[in-house]
Amino acid sequence: MSSLKKLAGHTMWYGVSSIFARFLNYLLTPYLTSILATAAYGEMSMVYSYIPFLNVVFTYGLETAFFRFSNKDGDNKKVFNTISVSIISSTLLLTVLLFIGKDFFAHLLRLQNHPEFITWAAWIIALDTLSTIPFAKLRFDCKPRKYALIRVLGILINIGFVIFFYSFLPKFAAQNPTSFLAKWYDPNLGAGYYILANLLQSALTLLLLTPQFFSFRFSIDKTLWKQIMLYSLPIMVAGFGGMINETFDRIMLGWLAPVGSLNDAKIQVGIYSACYKLSILITLFIQAFRMGAEPFFFQQAQGEGAPKTYARVMDYFVMTICFMFLAVMLYMDIWKHFIAAKMWGGLVVVPILLVANMCLGVYYNLSIWYKLSHNTSAGATITFMGAAITLIINFAFIPIYGYLACAWATLACYASMMLLSYFWGQRVYPVPYNTNKLLKNFGFMMLLYVFHRTVVNHLAGITIHLLSGTVFLMMYIGYLLKNENLRQIPVVKKFIR
Repeated sequence: MSSLKKLAGHTMWYGVSSIFARFLNYLLTPYLTSILATAAYGEMSMVYSYIPFLNVVFTYGLETAFFRFSNKDGDNKKVFNTISVSIISSTLLLTVLLFIGKDFFAHLLRLQNHPEFITWAAWIIALDTLSTIPFAKLRFDCKPRKYALIRVLGILINIGFVIFFYSFLPKFAAQNPTSFLAKWYDPNLGAGYYILANLLQSALTLLLLTPQFFSFRFSIDKTLWKQIMLYSLPIMVAGFGGMINETFDRIMLGWLAPVGSLNDAKIQVGIYSACYKLSILITLFIQAFRMGAEPFFFQQAQGEGAPKTYARVMDYFVMTICFMFLAVMLYMDIWKHFIAAKMWGGLVVVPILLVANMCLGVYYNLSIWYKLSHNTSAGATITFMGAAITLIINFAFIPIYGYLACAWATLACYASMMLLSYFWGQRVYPVPYNTNKLLKNFGFMMLLYVFHRTVVNHLAGITIHLLSGTVFLMMYIGYLLKNENLRQIPVVKKFIR
């Protein structure tokens, strides 16, 4: 229980940075969806579908390798120096290659009119890559508060510049047409100002990480580096496949959407991307959990009771994401206002994407087996099997069903990865997961949701929808208190009293 408390504490702080900071950023969604044309929002979404792919290539699994080898070898400084020199050198090379190929990428993403978007995105990728290991060092050194502070400041900087570019700068340029700022203002830049704001955020974030960034020595242990590459490159391959699963559907939607023009395709991408963000609670929790869980799982691996700890973590994780699913779907009358009304036609994908992300979160929990057993190639295999499912379903059905095919492809992909990882992992590194209890939690959650959707939602009035949603949510909490021994947790016990 003490180890779980430690994980919960770190997850809370990483959650403060990830959930609070990302939530602040997500608050821009209604702002951006109202201020940008749907096609321009689609352009922005396509750029941010391309960035994660290159983030995987630029970092090539070194973040996970840093945790693994720092815990394994004991000489943490040597590991930090070797990984830092490697990632700085490769970032310089890859960034130059991106600059050279910017026209190719602009054509690939249907952004021929704005090749500068690719250049700015390349700078964002480079700066974020250089921040990766300093952030990992903060996590390894158990400094979640400093980590949280820098993350939150970065998002606040981003929000400030976005509002400046879209709300202040146009008015200032109109009122002062001969000023220096007015000469730099381009009303046709659209999504470009969001990318510029992100670039400024990335630069200032790296500046805040200067003490960690410059704490390495320019030395590299060649033997250690080879070992790290053997461990990390399969993670990069898996990560690349993971990005196919997470973001490539938007790129394929832009290529294959059943519409008459390129602008219409961008509109579909914009609608799908906006509705995807309504899975905010689960995706942000999963991200925060991963931040705390990855170093925690490696540290727990030395203990005799590690498998039981992992199983208990899974119990609490599934309870939480089931609660979050209901918190979104039972209050959709409120959440839908998070995006512009012109995009509500895509709300049908939200429950599908929520369940898909739940499967992804469970998969992240399960994936500890191949990381601990030094079998990262298994992770790559699983991820690419999921990627194949994503590509096949999207290619076959996007021309017919548009973004609805993207949602079902995402669910099929993550569900298959979860199941494959579970059955494979139990043969290599058995963990006593209580699968019957986990399935009952999920089943009861789905029962409440389906009844609310098929029966209650047909009753007129938003008040009835929200009140009944609250009742159903309390029913789920009551189910957990009765069946999950939550009353024994000190915080819950104190609250009940």
